[in-house]
Amino acid sequence: KEGLHNSIALDNHLGNPHRKFKTIHVAGTNGKGSTSHTIAAILQESGYKVGLYTSPHLIDFRERIRVNGVPAGKEYVVDFVEKHREFFEPLQPSFFELTTAMAFNYFAMQNVDVAVIEVGLGGRLDCTNIITPALSIITNISPDHTQFLGNTLEEIAREKAGIIKPGIPVVIGETTPATKAVFMAKAHECNAPITFAEEESFIISATPEESGYRYETAAYGTLHGELGGYCQEKNARTILASIEILKEAGFAITADAVRKGFTNVCSLTGLMGRWQRIQESPRVVCDAGHNVGGILYIAKQLAAVKCRRLRIVFGMVSDKDITAVLAMMPGNAVYYFTQASIKRAMPATELMKKAEPYGLYGSAHATVSEALHVALQESDSEDFIFVGGSCFIVADLLAGREQ
Repeated sequence: KEGLHNSIALDNHLGNPHRKFKTIHVAGTNGKGSTSHTIAAILQESGYKVGLYTSPHLIDFRERIRVNGVPAGKEYVVDFVEKHREFFEPLQPSFFELTTAMAFNYFAMQNVDVAVIEVGLGGRLDCTNIITPALSIITNISPDHTQFLGNTLEEIAREKAGIIKPGIPVVIGETTPATKAVFMAKAHECNAPITFAEEESFIISATPEESGYRYETAAYGTLHGELGGYCQEKNARTILASIEILKEAGFAITADAVRKGFTNVCSLTGLMGRWQRIQESPRVVCDAGHNVGGILYIAKQLAAVKCRRLRIVFGMVSDKDITAVLAMMPGNAVYYFTQASIKRAMPATELMKKAEPYGLYGSAHATVSEALHVALQESDSEDFIFVGGSCFIVADLLAGREQ
């Protein structure tokens, strides 16, 4: 829902919980999750009690609201709704508006020192934008949610630049000439110190490893990043630039905490679905990248995979730029088109037809588990299976593994 009216009403009703802890605000088309989780992990390792609010969830709603990596309790969610429904039902808040209020209230109840808050959509009118953070971060801009944010990169950048606050430092992870001008103008208007991470020299070199990345850095020596995927080098630059500004703002962050945060981000925060290895022999990897910017990195990485045969379990939702994504996918793979268990999912047979003009061929399957089962049956130990195209495809995959 457009506007902050419901968010402000809910926040006032709850006693303005977001004012009871420091915050770090993270926006961007891609990389928000990896950046938010890694910063949270570093702060945890520095001894802070850290709230983390992200979206979407993959298996359990409570993944969205964590404190030091532990999801909010089921009882809290139920009690919150029961206690406050008489107030919020007449408001008719959106799912995200109510979830944000629930998160802020939980972090206040838990007496967190700081919360890393990920924007849901855009920035300027996103319901998280009632906070005044210690630091704003915008990871990057690429076409996504154009029906809400605008059709050009400049228009999308203006919406995301809406999280820049007067006098509050902002880190920009990645720019184009057009988006950089937007960010500079907004920062100047707000008298907000601005840092462009891609112009800083925090990382000397970045090397993909069998599992994750190895970064040679100016300040921390060698960092071993647990997160894989070609996009992580840019995320790492954004994270390190942000850590320097947080230290300048008085956060006591140690070099050892930075190293441990990079190395153990998944176990510290519960992050899933970022070039995540599911099994070996054949190797199965999933990634939640789901738009043009995210798939660009995935396609490059798939092109570099060394294997006997590349097999791709693939599905998308109907409101994405499907043709642009299909145009980037590798043509030398066997495809297992499928659909997630949500209404927005494009039917597998329809996706398969759309893929044919791009030289992408395979079979259609009603569920992710069925598609993966067939892919595994047709594979030998030297093959590589990728599962992705949508965070909902990855969600179905991971949920199926837990059953």
